[in-house]
Amino acid sequence: MVAKYDSIGINYSELRRPDRRIAAIIESALGSARTVLNVGAGTGSYEPADRSVIAVEPSPEMIRNRSSAAAKAIKATADDLPFPDGSFDAAMAILTIHHWPDKQAGLSEIRRVTRGRIVLLTFDPSHRPWLTDYLPELAALDEAQMPAMSDYERWLGPVHVRPVLVPHDCSDGFLYAYWRRPTAYLDARVRSGSSSFWAIGDAESGLKKLRRDLETGEWERRYAELLSLDEYDAGYRLVVAD
Repeated sequence: MVAKYDSIGINYSELRRPDRRIAAIIESALGSARTVLNVGAGTGSYEPADRSVIAVEPSPEMIRNRSSAAAKAIKATADDLPFPDGSFDAAMAILTIHHWPDKQAGLSEIRRVTRGRIVLLTFDPSHRPWLTDYLPELAALDEAQMPAMSDYERWLGPVHVRPVLVPHDCSDGFLYAYWRRPTAYLDARVRSGSSSFWAIGDAESGLKKLRRDLETGEWERRYAELLSLDEYDAGYRLVVAD
């Protein structure tokens, strides 16, 4: 994944801009923690500006694309964190766990170095957003790489899980962020901001069908109820372990 993100990360700082509403949910979940570890930190999305943050990221390209105002980033992986036990008040990992080779080991390491709360933004692989109707490869990929929701309690002990609804104008271009802007998926540059499109490779057949349905109005007929929503449960979940 390090090599892959050295390629994917080229557009991340522009395409993956933190959404303020999702940021507020994450910051609230961090509670009163003053020192925070961000694992799989990428370009620094959702790092709270009013706390002491240390970021861990394996990809040099992602680190290079961090802003000068972002927290200090250390090149390391989740399953081998270079910190003593109990170093941080809290830890966060945002849309990254599915990329870890050993997810259980990574979460165990985070638990080791964190005194208090662990906040994870992840995806429920049993969920099926409408895009998977056109690209079932995405559903297969989610099932293959995303931990089941039951895994988190097995690995971390008791957890609280809540849906994170995606705003219709979400500024963060993660995979299912464009649920009410379907034409965005026809833009190769927009797709380049999602690791899932890199992973499934050739998506032209499904995209061709989507393009046709948008042109004929079939997409709007099939998913008309979405057009009246301001936010949507696309399957993203906040997992909090105290």
